[in-house]
Amino acid sequence: MQQRISLITLGVRDLQRARRFYEQLGWRGQQVQETVFFQAGGLGVVLWDRAELAADCALPDQPAPASPGSPAPGGFSGIALAHNVHERSEVDQVLTAAQAAGATITRPAAVTSYGGYAGVFTDPDGHAWEIAHNPGFPLADDGSLVLPTFEAG
Repeated sequence: MQQRISLITLGVRDLQRARRFYEQLGWRGQQVQETVFFQAGGLGVVLWDRAELAADCALPDQPAPASPGSPAPGGFSGIALAHNVHERSEVDQVLTAAQAAGATITRPAAVTSYGGYAGVFTDPDGHAWEIAHNPGFPLADDGSLVLPTFEAG
């Protein structure tokens, strides 16, 4: 697994409120269906419904305990990191290596709704990582990601 992050997806309770917040900070995003994508240097930051993101990671979206910012034990933290790869076969290779290192596979690799191939693991502290091959998000040779211009919709 190369040492990089392609996407950081933030699970939000109110998509439009979250988008307005980031836009007030000067960020400019593109809304695609129920997500908002922001280019952030060589990676993307995505806003998506928290419950849908938790389900996509195959993790329970449990209420957080009394300590702010901490996920419930075994629950979803509200953030998913994505490591995009150049080739579909790399998804399986990375998931196998992660599991051998002690990760828990929460969503085995499979064909995605967007025509890619992806799976999810959690590290020993429960942080969710999606490993994905997305032909719509080409990577530069150095692994950096430049979001495409999405059509209005």
